[in-house]
Amino acid sequence: MRSSRVAYPLTWRVMDAAERGAAFLWPRRFRRALPALMLMPAIVLVGLLVLGLFQIGDASLRTLDTSTFLMSETYTLANYQRALTEKFFMTVAGRSLMGALIVTVVTLIFALPYAYLMVRTPSSALRKFLLVALFLPFFIGQVVRAYGWLIILGNQGMVNEALGLVGVAPIRLLYNYPAVLFGLVQYMLPFAVLMLAPALTAIPAELESAANSLGANWVRTFRHIVLPLARPGLVGAGLVVVTLSLTDFAIPAILGGGTQDFIANAIYDQFFRTSDQGLGATLSLLLVAVGSMLVGVVFLLFGAGTLAMTGDRK
Repeated sequence: MRSSRVAYPLTWRVMDAAERGAAFLWPRRFRRALPALMLMPAIVLVGLLVLGLFQIGDASLRTLDTSTFLMSETYTLANYQRALTEKFFMTVAGRSLMGALIVTVVTLIFALPYAYLMVRTPSSALRKFLLVALFLPFFIGQVVRAYGWLIILGNQGMVNEALGLVGVAPIRLLYNYPAVLFGLVQYMLPFAVLMLAPALTAIPAELESAANSLGANWVRTFRHIVLPLARPGLVGAGLVVVTLSLTDFAIPAILGGGTQDFIANAIYDQFFRTSDQGLGATLSLLLVAVGSMLVGVVFLLFGAGTLAMTGDRK
């Protein structure tokens, strides 16, 4: 009888050829350089970011000649003086910073119970519903969501029409500071929940059961067990929300109606409306500096290791 021979699959031949090609291009003696090669994309991206910051820094030291609309050849700190002394820019900066802090606090207050319920609920149907409700906004763009609130909260919107049915006069619900904060909270809530959910999942449910068996009610258990152990998620969610809120452009522009601009809107105006690239670059660097200071304060208060889920958090 003739012995049967197993055919060598074509996909295996392709993989062998790819392996021989990789061995030719990257010999075994280069194996020690493999970690550096894997880090190369990140190094390139960071390098481009640093290069861009240097170019922005150079532009921030040049003023706009309004007669020729060209940037000056000499360096000066006039743009920084304008940004730090003119009332308009100080008002916008204060509005942006205060708004980011308010949005962060309110978002965490709503996101924490949402994430806790999503993680701890024994009902799979409720968990799936909460997950779908959480991810559904990601399929709708930020601008579309903001325009949706225009339809709902406008003077002729659904809310005012419903109030008119009971004899209430139309209320101005848009183009003010609370409307911008409301839109930012609604936009930031999914991000905060996604940051909090892993931290709450890492907390063993047995700890809460043990606290209950020792006589602690739900409030004390939540305060002394859940909150301290969920601190990495709270800090991470807070950093994400405060930085995204501080740099947001679309929601203040749409829901604020041009009267409640944040710092990103002011930067856009300088670059694309007044063509003052020097002042726009200055505001951009100041925004980066303020955001970095906020992150530094958080790390100073809670420690850089706070974001780690395990290990030393000092």
